[in-house]
Amino acid sequence: QVQLVESGGGLVQAGGSLRLSCAASGSIFSINSMGWYRQAPQAPGKQRELVARITSGGITNYADSVKGRFTISRDNAKNTVYLQMNSLKPEDTAVYSCNAGVRTIQSRYFMDYWGKGSLVTVSS
Repeated sequence: QVQLVESGGGLVQAGGSLRLSCAASGSIFSINSMGWYRQAPQAPGKQRELVARITSGGITNYADSVKGRFTISRDNAKNTVYLQMNSLKPEDTAVYSCNAGVRTIQSRYFMDYWGKGSLVTVSS
């Protein structure tokens, strides 16, 4: 099995910064893309939205709402993905979840795995 564990969430004032980390562990053979998604806590019916993704080769893509403020990176040796969030706004408040496409040692295929999420609250 594979586990994704996020860390680094919390409360920050508008204009501040936070760095999220997500470490994958378990019987991992290979990881292709990794990413961060978010869902506003006051809108549980709203679909989770993509924040940023990064391929194993380092190619990134971002939601328009975070371009220029957030940076995604990864350490392939540590099976870890990071999200540096700068110039945070109240509308960035959400539960941020990590996602990874993982091929386990026991499998020939990649499957999607999710972390439990980390709450980021930005106060005005």
